[in-house]
Amino acid sequence: MKKLSLLDLVFFLVESEESPKHVAGLMRCQKPRGAPANYVPKLMNEMREFDEIGEPFNLVINFLGLKGPQWEYCENFSFDNHVFYHRARRSISWEKALEQVGLLHEPLLDRRKPLWEVHIIDGIIGRKFAVYLKLHHAYADGVTMTSWMSNTLAKTPDDENLAPIWAMKPKKRRKMKERQPSLTSSVFQLAGFAKRQLFASAGIAKMAAQQYIERAGLTRDNVALYFNTVDETPLTGSTTPGRYVATAAIEMDRIKHIGKTAYATLNHVALSCIDGAVHEYLASQDIVLDCPVSIQMPVNLRKDEAEGTGNKIGITLVDLAQPTDDPYRRLREIGFKLKNVKTQVAGVPGSSFEQFTILAAGASEVIDQLKLTDRLPTNGHLLVSNVPGPTEALYLKGSLVERMYPVSTLPPGLRLNITMFSYNGKLNFGLVSTHDLENLQSLADGIVTEFDRLEEAIIDRY
Repeated sequence: MKKLSLLDLVFFLVESEESPKHVAGLMRCQKPRGAPANYVPKLMNEMREFDEIGEPFNLVINFLGLKGPQWEYCENFSFDNHVFYHRARRSISWEKALEQVGLLHEPLLDRRKPLWEVHIIDGIIGRKFAVYLKLHHAYADGVTMTSWMSNTLAKTPDDENLAPIWAMKPKKRRKMKERQPSLTSSVFQLAGFAKRQLFASAGIAKMAAQQYIERAGLTRDNVALYFNTVDETPLTGSTTPGRYVATAAIEMDRIKHIGKTAYATLNHVALSCIDGAVHEYLASQDIVLDCPVSIQMPVNLRKDEAEGTGNKIGITLVDLAQPTDDPYRRLREIGFKLKNVKTQVAGVPGSSFEQFTILAAGASEVIDQLKLTDRLPTNGHLLVSNVPGPTEALYLKGSLVERMYPVSTLPPGLRLNITMFSYNGKLNFGLVSTHDLENLQSLADGIVTEFDRLEEAIIDRY
């Protein structure tokens, strides 16, 4: 069977009950008009009829093999361990549904079984229900998971064909002829590996040199510094049990209009809103952050979306704007910072970025395991990522998928993750935190409020 990549293995090695390493997608669906009372239970039963389980949903992890950790086929698969139906006696609000999602998102996945679960939450006010898909990060990154979920949905309400994600057939790959390796080919393969590793090492050295030069004060705001965040906020510290989940959404047309008017990208606008919202959220708790909010930001290193399962990401640090009440000034400063980051990423091979990420994350995890996170500087305040999604509306067995929200994991030392997902004319924000961040929904609502302020500032200026 397939061996794990180094990055995928890291997700297992650093996992704990306080810091599980699974990711999730949350869909809010609108039932079709005239749907019977048993519509959702019937939908779930139809899904369970697809009993041909495709990879990686039929794989379990084996750490004891002679060849090292690797994936193996599950011999005793049961839907009872993976597909669940939830309905309260009375209809619940979306906020109550999110509370339930937070409870579902907290526990570790059982490694003795394939590492995924689907939970259907029925009875949400307004003829709605939710589908929550939870799977281990070693199975897939956000880009891959998005592709999988989109491929299981229909493009029209009339298309009632059902294709559960676990029954998805993997894309066929071009088969290579098996042949006995010659001495010459082996030499060339070894030389190629050595060359790639040399380039990767050179890239790591370059990134380390950038860190040293910045820390020595020879450059200013050229790169964000690792292990440099020291503050008394609930955003950082040892990862604790319990999970809150919150959501928000902004119309893409409004974001694009601001971008076109102010010569800014979607990321510039979104990060400006998140930056302002974080400062306001802390201020509501009488916490004044006198330094820029620093974020971990994943970078997709996958050259081909069809490269398969697992992860191909690197993580860079970005210092956002200096504290300010001026949304336009914040937007401009963040644009400058992201330009530097783009130059930094383009200046090193993808393998260098991936390996540097593993080194930084590994160091953070060691610090967290030794219970030193509360005493030592962390890598930023929170993690923010952006995953592009389908532009058109999608349907599940005739039901409109109104929203698609990401619900991600927390890196060591950080207690907040904000992941953005564009879908059907909306930029959706999925927030997940530990219970150290009370009233998380107010932070999500604050992102929308900050966008309104930025929009007003842009209109006044232009």
